[in-house]
Amino acid sequence: MKNRLTVLCVFISLFAFSQTKSVKKNPVKKVAKTSIQKGSSVNKPNPDLVVLNKDLPVLIPKKKGDQFGYVNQNGKFIIQPEYHIAVFFYEDCNLLNSPNEKIRKFGTKEYATVEKNMISYRVDHTGKRVYQFKDSDFGKCKFEEYKQQLFQAYILNGFYGIIEKSKFVNAADYRQFQIYPQYQYLFILEGDDVANPMIVASNNDKFGIIDVNNNIIVPFEYANIKRNFSWKLGKMFEVTKDGSNYYYIDANNKTY
Repeated sequence: MKNRLTVLCVFISLFAFSQTKSVKKNPVKKVAKTSIQKGSSVNKPNPDLVVLNKDLPVLIPKKKGDQFGYVNQNGKFIIQPEYHIAVFFYEDCNLLNSPNEKIRKFGTKEYATVEKNMISYRVDHTGKRVYQFKDSDFGKCKFEEYKQQLFQAYILNGFYGIIEKSKFVNAADYRQFQIYPQYQYLFILEGDDVANPMIVASNNDKFGIIDVNNNIIVPFEYANIKRNFSWKLGKMFEVTKDGSNYYYIDANNKTY
C-alpha cells in the first residue's frame, strides 16, 4: 500500500510539471497596446463647443422655464436646464487656494458653479458634476490689485453724464465732461479695460449700452440691463424687454 501511494505522488508531480512546461512553451500572444488611440480620442475636440465669437464663452448660461442650463454659441442646449443658479465658466478663488490640493483644479475656469436643491456644484463642459462644495475646502482668495476706474458718473440738473476723475475740476465748463449730462441714468460696468468701459444707460425710459465716447453699443430697446459682472466674466449683457425674463446678449446685440 505504501509503495502504491509513493508511485501515485510521483505521478501527480510529473503531471503538474508537464503542464507547467506546456504553458511556458505556449505563451499567450500579447495584444498590441492601444494607449495612443485612447489618448487621441480623449483629446478630440467637442464639436458642440463651437466658436463663432472668440470673445465669448463657449458655453453660456440660459434660462428655460424656471431652470438654468448652458447653450453653445449656436444657441443649442449642451447642459440641460435643471439648475436654480448657473453662472459663467470662471475661476473660483476659494477653490484655487483650497487647503486640499486635489480640490484646487476645480477652481479653474474650466468649470462653472451651479446650484440645485440648495446644493452647489462645479460642472465641466459636458455638464458632469465633478465637485460638491464643502466649507472645509475653501481657501483664502488672493485678490489682484484693484484697477481704479478712470471714469465715473456725474449728475447735473437731474441728468447723468460721465467725467474723467483725474481731469475734472469745474462743472461749469462743459468741455471737462467726457459725456455731458443728458441721460436718465448711467452705470459703468466692471471690466478689465478701464480706459474703454461699457456703460449701462437709460434714455426715454429704455436701457442700452454706450461707451465713453457716447457711441451706442446696444440700442435703447430694453426694459432693464443688469448691473452685474456678466461683462467682466463673459463679455455679455443680461437684459430683459418685459422686466422679468432676462437673457444674455453680446456687444453686437445678438441674443443667446
